[in-house]
Amino acid sequence: MEEVSNKQLLLKNYVSGYPKESDMVLATSTIKLKLPEGSNGVLVKNLYLSCDPYMGPRMKNLNNGFFIEPFKLGSPITGNGICKVLKSGNPNFKEGDLVSGVTGWEQYSVIESTKYMSKIQNTDVPLSYYTGLLGMPGMTAYAGFFEVCSPKKGEYVFISAASGAVGQLVGQFAKLLGCYVVGSAGRNEKVDLLKNKFGFDEAFNYKEESDFDVALKRYFPEGIDIYFDNVGGKLLDAVLQNMRSHARISVCGMISQYNLEQTEGVHNLTNLVWKSARMVGFLVADYYHLYPKFLEYVMPYLKEGKIVYVEDIAEGLKSAPKALVGLFNGCNVGKQVVLVSSE
Repeated sequence: MEEVSNKQLLLKNYVSGYPKESDMVLATSTIKLKLPEGSNGVLVKNLYLSCDPYMGPRMKNLNNGFFIEPFKLGSPITGNGICKVLKSGNPNFKEGDLVSGVTGWEQYSVIESTKYMSKIQNTDVPLSYYTGLLGMPGMTAYAGFFEVCSPKKGEYVFISAASGAVGQLVGQFAKLLGCYVVGSAGRNEKVDLLKNKFGFDEAFNYKEESDFDVALKRYFPEGIDIYFDNVGGKLLDAVLQNMRSHARISVCGMISQYNLEQTEGVHNLTNLVWKSARMVGFLVADYYHLYPKFLEYVMPYLKEGKIVYVEDIAEGLKSAPKALVGLFNGCNVGKQVVLVSSE
């Protein structure tokens, strides 16, 4: 029975504030390339790992209603990834299948629960896209925009963290529908990307704005119909003052709040009443029954070049801590991915 070394990224200690590279440690163990007797799971070789904002709060020992439990100390952190099946005890998967789902941040993983694992059918696109455009972020953009916001042609759409894995797609979906789209980002390089690659009508660097209310009035003199919120905090507060009647706010994330010991208050919620507006938080897991519909929508646009996608790929597990930590400092340009193995 073959036994191989298995590099793993372990959580070293729980964090407060922003995670640091030193909060994780790269270790090497060994693994037998077989499944436990009677297993209904799969043994996989991990190819790509996805860095996502929700992983930050999982590095804290939280007990405040966060939707998923913390990582376990001394164990590999987990997240969405692309894998190749080496052994299977599940009739839905066979040796050699390429799959996407939740896996460990390591070279090889035994995945006992395949509930959220799916076989990759379209292999004529980059496999890494299944961590982003064709994976959880893409599904998040689709559900949060179309299902939560019910957009209409010609509406005014604002997206925060717009160059990220989700935001860049929401903007393109909105443009394909015929909306006016503005995005915010934290670097001028990203602002240029929004306007020149993703086709946004306008974009601005929020770090260069001293007053968000003034900035939004500059780009939306008639107000905002749809706000896709990835940030929360003061930017959300400013949006609440600049909504049009019957505006919709889709709350996808609040990355500005994840690392604060005391989260910021929101002061302009009364505008939801005055504008007959709607603000809805959502989790993509509630919409995964729409994944086939999402693929039917996005694949033709992708193959025709009408949707483009930018990735930031870090190579090797040794680069994973820096890649994950950089996500919370805005270091990545586009979807942050870690390449574990190319075969």
